[in-house]
Amino acid sequence: MTCDEAEILIHALADGELDAGHALEVEAHVAACPRCAAELAAIRQMKQMLASTDLSYKAPSALRQRIEAALPAAEPAVVTPLPVRPSRRSLLKGFAMGSAVSALAATGLVAIVLRNDDQQRIEAEIVSAHLRSLQAGHLTDVISTDQHTVKPWFNGRLDVAPPVIDLTAQGFTLIGGRLDYVDARPIGAVVYRRRQHVINLFVAQTAGLERRAARMDTIQGFNIRSWRDRGLSYWAISDIGADELQEFGERFELAISTSS
Repeated sequence: MTCDEAEILIHALADGELDAGHALEVEAHVAACPRCAAELAAIRQMKQMLASTDLSYKAPSALRQRIEAALPAAEPAVVTPLPVRPSRRSLLKGFAMGSAVSALAATGLVAIVLRNDDQQRIEAEIVSAHLRSLQAGHLTDVISTDQHTVKPWFNGRLDVAPPVIDLTAQGFTLIGGRLDYVDARPIGAVVYRRRQHVINLFVAQTAGLERRAARMDTIQGFNIRSWRDRGLSYWAISDIGADELQEFGERFELAISTSS
């Protein structure tokens, strides 16, 4: 285990959130690494100081009185009039609009809306999977900065193993991989680190070989760069800036194209 790999697990070790296997790996590294040992000691010292300090604070009652006095007086309730019974003419107009919607569905416009809704649902699941991975002990099933260790680990666990690219020289450190579930199917997640930020790259097999240009979305404060190429769909998600995530995606795509 390297210092970079231990760095993302030291806090979880101090909080007692690692499983026995990962805890032993980190403890063995800390025992032989003065830098990481000092980092772990500092974290434990900080936890002791916080535990021995009374950080609670009760606001004085005068504060509540000042806030209540500053609030505007309650306005009288507004009585909503009873709905007007629709006329025969408005009913006929509604039926006409319904027929127009049916015609649009026949042209395939409604199918586009359904596809957009499906994409939004998938991206919502990507966010959920990313949040799950940030919990202690959930980030990686295989920990390694070596792409020749991470990629073979996926073999036999998925129908198609995701490509694993070492982008450490470009500022995106490979730290491992894991199996995850999106849209009720297992997919591969290749994990990178940009400074202290985690980038999850989810990769799934898709029907067709057509390429889809990258698009950038933001959901719940996370940036998602998605694209499709050579029968695989990609979603890169992180809390880093959109420009940095765009750089990550471009460097990954470039490395894929030059290696084939």
